Amino acid sequence: MSTPAYPTRRLRAHHGSLHDITYFTPGPLSLIQDLGRHGHQHIGVSPGGPMDEHAFLWANRLLDNPLNAPQIEITMGQFSCQFQADTTIALTGADMSATVNGQPVAVWQSLHIRAGDQLSLSGARRGIRTYLAVKDGFRVTGILNSCATVMRDGLGGADRRGGKLAAQDLLEYKVTSPIPTRQVPQQFIPEYGQDISLNVIPGYQYDRFDKAERERFFSAEYTVTPQMDRMGYRLSGTAIHCQTTSLVSEGIALGAIQIPADGQPIILMRDRQTIGGYPKIGCVTARDLSTLAQCQPGAKVRFIEKDLYQAEAERVIEHHFFQGYVGKKHAEQILNQLTGPAE
Repeated sequence: MSTPAYPTRRLRAHHGSLHDITYFTPGPLSLIQDLGRHGHQHIGVSPGGPMDEHAFLWANRLLDNPLNAPQIEITMGQFSCQFQADTTIALTGADMSATVNGQPVAVWQSLHIRAGDQLSLSGARRGIRTYLAVKDGFRVTGILNSCATVMRDGLGGADRRGGKLAAQDLLEYKVTSPIPTRQVPQQFIPEYGQDISLNVIPGYQYDRFDKAERERFFSAEYTVTPQMDRMGYRLSGTAIHCQTTSLVSEGIALGAIQIPADGQPIILMRDRQTIGGYPKIGCVTARDLSTLAQCQPGAKVRFIEKDLYQAEAERVIEHHFFQGYVGKKHAEQILNQLTGPAE
């Protein structure tokens, strides 16, 4: 397959054993993401990071990458690229009928890639985001300790200015030897549906909603509207009203559920604003935000009240699951470098 005639924009020069991946078709929205730009909300900087953290973490785990290794978050598909050197990749998230050189390949597993191979993704019937990771991560220069792309803030990404990937972009990755093919165990692969339940931790102004309003909120069914992006998801359904209609602006957590004047919930996502003055009935758990992030407009949503301490315990277990696995692998690598592999 011939190389496109349009000019390329080199993001970093070659050096050592680094090579490029050339973007032919980045699709509607393809972004460089790591786990986010944390510790800067006090100056108005959104954390960003992967919308579907579960899929992101598994992509790096399949490759024994550091958990924060940069990946490409591909939204709505219609993506293709060509690799210029050998590596191993992993695809997780929505099944977008991926092919390598025209041959179908599965998601939620690692794949050996040879120089010249072309990866193509079309669209997905279920889910809207796929994650593409390479062995050792894409080489992207960060800003404020992260390369996460937040377009609204103009930070991160391949150009460091919050730009989405463009057809002329080149990204570097390290040439690596093949590693054994790995698959995510079936029990960890989500089924992306259009009828979901989200766990909500009561908080913020929860007690300022009358008991009848809270009961209505947790018994109603809402619909995901087309007004959904990396900043927030607007829902439509039974209106909920708070005794307090205006507040002094305060910091906003990931997953916060705002209730504006029209009573229709807004769930704040990765690129959310850092402060806001709408009443907030609670927060969707981090795990369930990954499920919501794969919903298409028209999805039906119900809320379930979740105990804070139970949610916290589940989050700790999830972190240990990923950190322990990757940490062990990297500890073994360091030990082998110092002492040589065990006999």
